[in-house]
Amino acid sequence: MKRPKPLKWAQDWFVVDATNRGLGRLATRSHACSWGKDNPSFTPYLDSGDHVVVINADKVRMTGNKVEQKIIIRTAGIPAG
Repeated sequence: MKRPKPLKWAQDWFVVDATNRGLGRLATRSHACSWGKDNPSFTPYLDSGDHVVVINADKVRMTGNKVEQKIIIRTAGIPAG
């Protein structure tokens, strides 16, 4: 009886055009694709994600008043940090 061959994870390359796409939706979708969450054989401890290349990132669409009102605060993430 032959021993089954281990599965070989083939990582694909995806090119995403960010022209007129919402920032949050683009970030969520590209992160899920790069981490491998959209693959049926997703395993958190294996590198089963694909490679994602985003082009035209300067033409991404910002909805609402994010450009004028967004304040980025950087903290250490611990109390009193």
